[in-house]
Amino acid sequence: MSVMDLNITFRRDVRESDRTAVRKIVEATGYFSADETDVAVELVEERLTKGEASGYHFVFVESVGAVIGYAVYGPCPATIYSYDIYWMAVYPDCQGQGIGGKMLAMCESLIREQGGRRIYMDTSGRAQYEPTRRLYSARGYLQAANLPDYYAPGEAKITYVKVIA
Repeated sequence: MSVMDLNITFRRDVRESDRTAVRKIVEATGYFSADETDVAVELVEERLTKGEASGYHFVFVESVGAVIGYAVYGPCPATIYSYDIYWMAVYPDCQGQGIGGKMLAMCESLIREQGGRRIYMDTSGRAQYEPTRRLYSARGYLQAANLPDYYAPGEAKITYVKVIA
């Protein structure tokens, strides 16, 4: 099955129902702790409460009216044109079909429209994140840092960067 078979659409507005959708997606991946899942939902709540002033911008991927993936990005505080992509997650049974790449391209386009020139993304060095790191590399992101034992003993934080201007 490909992205075309899923008949996906993108939306940027954040809805009350996205709290539940984000929690379900993040939990379904099996990658994140309960604390990390709570942080993912908190970003939705920040956006709902503060709007654009939150600094968090969302891209939701839907298929047949259901959210199957999402990403969150925003400007890096105290920088001129640097942005972070904070979260990207897709339901496990929808992974490997090009959704992450499409979502990442959408974020890049929106960041460029907002004046961004550099995009940073962090991920874990755990083996289960290898597909994530391959996606970033395939989309032109370069590994900029590897911080050993960052998240936990033996679990590095790996930072990627892409210049888009």
